[in-house]
Amino acid sequence: MTVTFFAPCPRGLEALLQDELEQLGAQAVVVTPGGVEFSGPFELCYKANLESRIASRVLWRVFHGRYRSEQDLYRAAYDLPWPDWFSPRDTIKVKVSAQQCPLRSLEFVTLKIKDAVCDRFRASTGSRPSVDTRKPDLRIDAFLERTGVTLYLDTSGEALFKRGWRRVSAEAPLRENLAAGILKLSGWNGEQALLDPMCGGGTILLEAALMALNISPGVGRSFAFEKLSHFDERAWRALCRASRSRERPRIPLAIHGSDLDGVALKAARANLETAGLSEVVKLEQADVLEITPPADEGVLITNPPYGVRAGDPVELSAFYPRLGDRLKRHFAGWRAYLFTSDLRLPTLIRLAATRRTPLFNGALECRLFEFKMVRGGMRRSPIT
Repeated sequence: MTVTFFAPCPRGLEALLQDELEQLGAQAVVVTPGGVEFSGPFELCYKANLESRIASRVLWRVFHGRYRSEQDLYRAAYDLPWPDWFSPRDTIKVKVSAQQCPLRSLEFVTLKIKDAVCDRFRASTGSRPSVDTRKPDLRIDAFLERTGVTLYLDTSGEALFKRGWRRVSAEAPLRENLAAGILKLSGWNGEQALLDPMCGGGTILLEAALMALNISPGVGRSFAFEKLSHFDERAWRALCRASRSRERPRIPLAIHGSDLDGVALKAARANLETAGLSEVVKLEQADVLEITPPADEGVLITNPPYGVRAGDPVELSAFYPRLGDRLKRHFAGWRAYLFTSDLRLPTLIRLAATRRTPLFNGALECRLFEFKMVRGGMRRSPIT
């Protein structure tokens, strides 16, 4: 039976997610701002949760229709066969989001949908699921537009960017699926040298190693679909075995990371060790303004820990021109990708960006700036 899913993702990565899902066998793919709708057999959500590097979640659409009042929403939710899908012993959480919704209170809508689910269980089974707003077994998502409502069961559980490797967080870390998207946007192919000279907790390095070794981002973690009554454990285990059989040997790769902050570097080492990748990635403590390239050519990708995190305009004005000078003088033959929320970066760094890709880190608007480093022709005149 064909069912419909929706996979949200960081805004700006929808086209990458579309390609990824189509490669996994998704059909009837429709790209929308912030995600991708697609269809296929139910087991497709197993594969998407296991293999997708870009999706934030995989939501199973269980209802779509029109409404005018809170009572319409209650009736729509009550009429669904929730007891066929999961047990009253499972805990639930209802989350409501809306766009141009005419109803006054989303909190009241959330309560009505929760009541409908629990009332349906009580009528069918004599018992009802409990609510757990922190770590529910299953999450029910409702999305309201002006006249339409869509109800989803979340098949992922924990967000998919929570790979399970991060044991220590550096300040203001990138989400893993955004880091994976940045790597794909850079065109890095896993064979070229890669350097993150301000690596923080190592998220970009971790995602690069997983991609290069063909390790599925969801391997080794659990998912909400395992709680569903019709979960096919045999099919799931077969997918996991097939995924592990495609992994490449964990040998040292040309993936390099550095950071001036010893605490951040310690976090990166701990996270790589948790993922079993400490021998794959090379780390060193170094100042980005003094670092030399580890190869004649390659790809530099970094999220400078300035701007939002430091926020000192004087410090920015002093740092970025020196960074641009270092790149120009020492990284000829490299492509540099700087991800930042500071849209003034090309002006401050005094290099001509060859591409500017709008992306969002949560609600924060950012840019991925590409600089192709060649000798001569990149330097901008200082702003006076």
